[in-house]
Amino acid sequence: MPRSLCADPGPTGNRIRIEGWVHRRRRLSSVTFVVIRDRSGLLQTVVTDPATRAQLDSIGEESVVTVIGVSAMNPQAPGGHELVDVEFTVLSHAETPPIALWRPELDVSLPVMLDHAAVSWRHPERRKVWQVAAASLRGFRNTLERSGSTEIQTPKIVAGSTESGANTFTLDYLGQPAYLAQSPQFYKQTMVGVFERVHEVGPVFRAEPHDTVRHLSEYVSLDAEIGFITDHRDVLALLRTVLAGMREEVAAVDLPIGAVVPEIPDEIPTIHFSRALELAGAPDDEPDLAPEHERKLGAWARDEFGSDFLAVEGYPAAKRPFYTHPQPDDPRWTNSFDLLFRGLELVTGGQRLHHYQDCLDALDARGEDPAGYVGYLEAFRHGMPPHGGFAIGLERWVSRVLGLDNIRLATLFPRDVHRLVP
Repeated sequence: MPRSLCADPGPTGNRIRIEGWVHRRRRLSSVTFVVIRDRSGLLQTVVTDPATRAQLDSIGEESVVTVIGVSAMNPQAPGGHELVDVEFTVLSHAETPPIALWRPELDVSLPVMLDHAAVSWRHPERRKVWQVAAASLRGFRNTLERSGSTEIQTPKIVAGSTESGANTFTLDYLGQPAYLAQSPQFYKQTMVGVFERVHEVGPVFRAEPHDTVRHLSEYVSLDAEIGFITDHRDVLALLRTVLAGMREEVAAVDLPIGAVVPEIPDEIPTIHFSRALELAGAPDDEPDLAPEHERKLGAWARDEFGSDFLAVEGYPAAKRPFYTHPQPDDPRWTNSFDLLFRGLELVTGGQRLHHYQDCLDALDARGEDPAGYVGYLEAFRHGMPPHGGFAIGLERWVSRVLGLDNIRLATLFPRDVHRLVP
């Protein structure tokens, strides 16, 4: 007998086989109701046979079972169906877990939830969180592939830092020093010289001692880089298309309770960094936006444009990496941007330098030795088109879409300043 899924028990009267976990048991005087959970959802079984009821009394919730029974309609049961005249075979005995997975919501503290992640992720509402992440990844990849982009995978063990050496994890690489990659930035730029358009999904590592609700030491970065652009506005336009593709996939899955999928505007509202400082009430010499500035700007974008998104362009050159293209009419600023989503920085992107000599001059201006960038600079010596790109933080995107108050809730096994297990 082939296996059926709980969400599709077939026509009434069919005898079927399901397999899954014992999600919940309710023992009454003459009947026991057992809800089975598999990857598709829940299905109630009705047990009246005394021997089978005794068998079920001897196993814990989350035991893995095979159930054979007859499909029947019952409007009161989950999904409107149930199985009757059932037989149980135990595939794996389990101790009842410390978290009540049958409750509609997980009524435990964040540390308990994270400590028992192997079990807490089984809760149907928690599973939905990662289904949103998986849908987002699917939308990201599919949208870029349709645009002619090639997916790449770049090294996560590197010889030097991409942004700065202060926030890298060091490791012993067969007797020589190495680092965990902060981003695939140099590699994805290099591969523009091969494929013109590339994208990557992978982990990045930041050795920053932040203990906040918005930072992780390891997170998933959704990177894209494209060639033959005019300026950073072409990058922003592609980003808008990618977000729309991610949004479309997310809207198609079963969302957690209370989630509101954002609308992606036809054109993302954009303001200059200097204007952003003014709107946020920040000093005009501020080099970056603080979290409170981002929140104010998010509220302003909502009031002014009805938009969950706001792009801030023209960040100060002093705050951006050496490879960032300057604003042509005023080199104090750059052709770069941050995208705010519901008052939180979600994306950093922009146009890059593409002339070899410009890269050398930029390194020299910052007192850096080009010898440390030989592999990266080789691509520019041999011809690179005008190009740019962006990086989306997956966990930030998911947490903002779902209204989660801590980014740790949006990653399977978070790594932060305190947590290395599970």
